[in-house]
Amino acid sequence: MDSGQRVEAVEKALSILDAFSEDRMSLSLSEISRETGISKSSLPRLLNSLILFGFIARDPSKRYALGSNVWRLGALFRRRFDLGEKVRPELRQLVELTGETASYYVREQEERICLYRQNSPNPVRHHLDEGSRLSIDRGAAGHALSATDTSPDDIFVSVGERNPEVAAVAVRISSRDGELRGALCVSGICTRFDETARQTAADLLLDARRRLCIDPAESAQVKPLI
Repeated sequence: MDSGQRVEAVEKALSILDAFSEDRMSLSLSEISRETGISKSSLPRLLNSLILFGFIARDPSKRYALGSNVWRLGALFRRRFDLGEKVRPELRQLVELTGETASYYVREQEERICLYRQNSPNPVRHHLDEGSRLSIDRGAAGHALSATDTSPDDIFVSVGERNPEVAAVAVRISSRDGELRGALCVSGICTRFDETARQTAADLLLDARRRLCIDPAESAQVKPLI
């Protein structure tokens, strides 16, 4: 994108929001500065604007966390797909049967977004946060979302593409009339999620794909991002 079409202050504000995760639920001013690269002297004005609009909250100890407006927008985003009640049980079952992390991605332009996920209970695992944005050109789910001329039962595999320690298997999720809706994926540490484990996961993903195939009537409720 042309840098002349971008607003630096907006990008800085968004980078503050992006600094939070499940492992970093609250941050001090110094921690935000370190995560974003924004100087501590520039942060207060940006944070005050985000607080005013409900995107950031500040507690009495002067630590910062995401505000309620982030939750509201996230809920609106998920509502566009109306798939959570179907997808989450499948993710839980995939994790139970494979021991690895299961995720559901959708495409937005040249990125993929982790819309739903269930992390592996294993302490050594591939951990993902819902809402994470990743490249569309790497990883099994990225290939599933960007592939053309595919059959419904195609399996997409990646080993060490985005992270040298992570392997993944994915399938495309489509409506019954063939329109792509997302990608269902199982990912794990390469040393444990080997070829045999990936084949087992592939078979389970195909079973889940058949159960998740969306009726055309339901499909009309889902607005595509591509």
